[in-house]
Order: sequence, then structure tokens, then C-alpha cells
Amino acid sequence: MPISLSSIVTALPSEDSWGPPTTTDALVDGVPYAPYSKGDKLGRMADWTTEGKDRDGRGGRQQYNRNYRDQQVYGAGTSSLFAVQVAEDESSFSVVDNTRTSTKTRGFGRGGGTIFRGRGRGGRDQRGGRGTFQNSRVGGRGGQQAYLYDQRGGARGGRGGRRFGWKDYDKPQRNRDSSVNIKPDWTMLEEIDFARLLKLNLETSAGEDIDSYGFLYYYDRGYDKPPVKNTERKLNVVDRAAYNVTTSSDPIIQELAEKDEATIFATDNILSMLMCAPRSVYSWDLVITKQGSKLYLDKRDGSSLDMVSVNENAADAPLEASEGNKDSINFPGALALEATFINHNFANQTVMESETSKLEMQHENPFYNPSEETEPLASKAYKYRRFDLSLEKDEDPLHLIVRTEIDAVVKNNISGEDQLLTLKALNEFDHKAQGSGGALDWRTKLTSQRGAVVATEMKNNSCKLARWATQAILAGADVMKLGFVSRASPKIPDRHVILGVVGYDPRKFAEQMNLNLANGWGIVRTIVDMCRNMKDGKYVLVKDPNKALLRLYEVPVGTFEEEDGEEIEGTEAGGDED
Repeated sequence: MPISLSSIVTALPSEDSWGPPTTTDALVDGVPYAPYSKGDKLGRMADWTTEGKDRDGRGGRQQYNRNYRDQQVYGAGTSSLFAVQVAEDESSFSVVDNTRTSTKTRGFGRGGGTIFRGRGRGGRDQRGGRGTFQNSRVGGRGGQQAYLYDQRGGARGGRGGRRFGWKDYDKPQRNRDSSVNIKPDWTMLEEIDFARLLKLNLETSAGEDIDSYGFLYYYDRGYDKPPVKNTERKLNVVDRAAYNVTTSSDPIIQELAEKDEATIFATDNILSMLMCAPRSVYSWDLVITKQGSKLYLDKRDGSSLDMVSVNENAADAPLEASEGNKDSINFPGALALEATFINHNFANQTVMESETSKLEMQHENPFYNPSEETEPLASKAYKYRRFDLSLEKDEDPLHLIVRTEIDAVVKNNISGEDQLLTLKALNEFDHKAQGSGGALDWRTKLTSQRGAVVATEMKNNSCKLARWATQAILAGADVMKLGFVSRASPKIPDRHVILGVVGYDPRKFAEQMNLNLANGWGIVRTIVDMCRNMKDGKYVLVKDPNKALLRLYEVPVGTFEEEDGEEIEGTEAGGDED
């Protein structure tokens, strides 16, 4: 920058005057200069905030920065080195007060304006995946509104706003364990993410009945009535023999396979999990066995498919002990075991056991052996149904046979005809505890705000309810009864009360949940096509515990059979020692 002579040149002696000569045009070293007056205005030497303030677009302040960022000074009639064009609106400029000002909030946050919450990837409303739109007033001249987007799982309410989910903002990502131990000798063949599965679609017929087994008791309509005030119906322990046999061990399916009645065989428990796979969060696994042209969809002994999950899709799903949960009765495994026993007892308690009034199927229960069983049979009917999964390009038809289950029967109030129904139970453990997913208090809200209670359960248990609706539709059930069961005390997990029972049409219930069965059949057909193109053997389909994807592994033929044999040998050895 040119330097004024009067600021750097020392006084030199002269004959007529004291000071520097007035006719010199350059310094000794050739540095240019110009006459300088103390009355001249100086510009800013360095404005380090110019770049940031230019981005704000705040009216006059931006114009002010643009005029002065060239670091020039006013020079009245002097050299152009110091001259700058004065802005026309310079006289109207005034310093902006940029101090913080408090703003009142409309909406969900405490400070910073209206907040619009959106769902994160996969349609799940959860911390860590929820984006937040903000419409907040920014202080400064001009009063523009700034639209911010925060993907960190919480709402920033502008200046001074609080964060939604502040308890979890500094916690690491949850790492769940796989449902099955992946061994080194397993070969991964395919990896399918849920985004691809959601795009599949296959329209199928309603299915046809092949055969039916077992019997059904009539449902007790007294449970549909709300309980009398200050009285609660206790959930009793009802010991009844119930069976959950895997596909390849079912003697009826073996007979149907020998008769070439279909190509694919499964149970409704296994098939519903595959059809609702994109909704699942916890890890699960299926065993697929290929024998010639036949495919068997099986489950392992002790598989997670046999358990009923609790709040799997909740934003704050129940935590494990390693994740800071100090309440052992509210661990995910403990809650699943509790929910499984609740469903078993609820289905047995809500029917009227009478040998004179029950609906007999065509054949007796295929799994019951009176000489070995000491408990009476539970009300259960097994319907073997066939579905057509063929495409126009297929040379041969592709049929699937699934074993479905019905829990009870009820008389229609108008026509008097028998209606088949399934009995399921939702359970409340503690609406104030971690993992409750923001659930309402069922004791006070179930009667007055039943829609809100059901909507919350649809959000927190999306996968479980979708599977129940799918199983009811596969079985051709007319009604799906949902029971609402709560703990007698939040700290006592083995005593429960029935607060109410609500009946739904399974197909309408699926529509409310946005459940697309055509997408589920498309998923089944895709997995089947993968396995049909492979050699005979055993394969395992595993849901990744921490990612939204499936992996297909090829495993040795006797993988899980060896584990079962070791457990039996260990039991026998323990008995010999005793």
C-alpha cells in the first residue's frame, strides 16, 4: 500500500525552511507517495469479518463491506491511489446491533421458531435418523428467515434452541449381536439391502385350502366388553399342549412333498418374517434346504422367530445391560420371553373350553400323541394352503404350500355363521421406563383414546403387527383379535391383567399399517429364485443385526444337526453322572 511521506520521512535541514522538500516526487528508494492531510478519512486496514458477513445478505451491511473491502482511503483531490468511489447510500448507513435477541417459539422446540419434523431413512421415526426443518428468525438487518436442516437426530431451535433427544446425542451407535454365529466355513453368496426388497412386487391369488387338522373352541365374547370400573381381569397361567414344528419336520408337509403338490414349503411363522423383512430391526435367520426341485424354508431350534419381540421399532428400543440398562426385567430378551408366555396364556384363556361345542377340522392334530402328553390340547387348527407364485415367463407353475394356524372360532352376530379368528396380545411393561417408545398409559387411555394407543403400537411394533396381520391373511382368518395386557405392577413381570380386547379385519388392519402383501410375495419369489439356481444343499438367510440388509450363506449340510447332537449327548452325560 502507498505510504504517506509525512509518516515515515524524517526532517532534513534546509536553507529556507525546516522539513522535507515539497518538490520531491519520489523517495530515495523510489517509493511513491502523495500529500497527506490529517483531515482525510482512512478506510479499514483489515476487516476479517467481511467474508462471513457478505454471505448473510443483510441489506446495508453487505453494501458497506463491499465498499470498504478494497482497503482504500478517501483522498480529497489527491492521487487516484487513495481515491474510492463513495456509495450513494453511504449517508444512510448505520451500525447494526447484532446482539442476541430472544424469540418465542411456535411448534415443538423451546427457542428458534417453527420446527417441522420429518422421518428419517426407512420410514422409522427414531433418534439418529430424524431430520428437522426449522423456520427461525435470524437477528440482524433485513429480517430474513433462514431455513436450516439438521440431520443429527435433534432439533436446533435457532439461537438458544434445545436438541430433541438430548439424552442420546453423545451415545455411540448401538451394536446388536447376530441371531446366529457366523462360522468361518460359511460362504456368503448374496447380499440384499432392504431398499431393493421394497421395490419388488408380485400379485398372487387368495390361495386355496388343501387340508385342515385339529379343532377350535369358541371365543368368549365377554372379553370384548370393557372391564368393570375398579376391577381387572387377571391373566391366568393355562397349561395346554401347543406345537411349533418346523417345516421339514412336519409329517403332513412331507406327504405333500412326496405327492408333488408344490415346489416350496414353509410355515406361516417363517413366511411372514420373510414377507415383512424390510420392517425388521433385530437380527433373525432362516434355514433353506434345497433337495432336487423342492425348497424347504425352516427355522433352527431355539430360533428368535419363536419369540415375540417388544417395541422393536421404537425410537428408544429397550437396551441391553451392556448399553446401560440397569433394569434386568426390561432387557429385550426378558421382554420377548414375557411377551411369548403372555400370548400363549391369552389365547388359551379367552376361549370357552367345551367338548360339546367346538369346531372339529377334517383330521386330528398331527403332532399330538396321547400316550406321551400329560396336558390337554390347546385350541388350534392347522390349515395347509397353496399359493401360486408363477410368472408369465415360467414354463412350469411354481406353487407354495404354507401351514397356517387358527386360534378360535366365533359366531357372526348377524348371519350366525362361524368366523375363524386369530388371538394375539400386545403387552405393556412400564409406560414410563426406557424403551416404552412414548406409549400412553393403557389403564387410563385405552377406553377414551384407543385410536392413539393402537397408533403408537403400530409405530413401536411395526414388524410384529405386520407379521400377525400377514399370518391372519395367509390363514384366511375373518377376524384378528388383539388383546391389551399389562403388568399388575411395573416391577413384577410375571403377573398380568387383561385391560381389553379389540377385533380387526386383517385386510383392513394391513391397509392401516400400509402393509403391501404384493411386496411380500415379491420378496419370497426373489429369494426362491436365488436358491433354485444353486446346487442342492443347505443355506442360511441372516438379517444383519446393525444394517438394513440380508445375507445368504451356503453352509455345510449337517451344520445345525451337529449342534443338536452335541446338546443331546451333553444332557445324557449329565444324567449318567447323577
